[in-house]
Amino acid sequence: MGDPRKKRKKYETPRHPWRRDQIEAELKLIGEYGLRNKRELWRYKTMLSQIRGIARSLLAGSESESVKAEKEYLQKLSRVAVLSEEASIDDVLDLDIRGLLERRLQTIVFRAGLSKSIHQARQLISHGHIAIGNRVVAVPGYLVQKIEEPAIKYNPQSALSRADHPVRKPLVVKAVKGSRADRAAEEIEEEA
Repeated sequence: MGDPRKKRKKYETPRHPWRRDQIEAELKLIGEYGLRNKRELWRYKTMLSQIRGIARSLLAGSESESVKAEKEYLQKLSRVAVLSEEASIDDVLDLDIRGLLERRLQTIVFRAGLSKSIHQARQLISHGHIAIGNRVVAVPGYLVQKIEEPAIKYNPQSALSRADHPVRKPLVVKAVKGSRADRAAEEIEEEA
């Protein structure tokens, strides 16, 4: 079994780490989702590989045993919102790495508008400014369950919980001359 105090790798490295197209795709995902390094990306790729491996073994199993196991496994994946509730076991094989990366707390905080950038979302989570319900979660890679998603908010003990905090002020977007909003404002002035 091994010593529980010793850390072990939770990822598998690529077989060909120096392929140009692979490196570019990895760097694009790292930038898009604000990951710290490639190991973090490889951990989710390994997790996806394990999810798909379980689905393949369930498909290969006998009908009588696998029906209940398939149902339980699909419910588990739908709780994390990686799959919809109506999905079948074949849909598990079609999963993409983006499906898992979209369920990370860092991504959800950014998409919910609690931060101005994906990198700021990571910083807010790491510094303990984000809570799920009453529980502070300081792990940006935490996979958020579907029922936890509406409970994501600023930590009440954090300075960011005040609405007048400078970080929470919305970005002021200046209208570009000739934009739709600018033309609409001119039309309203002309009518008045």
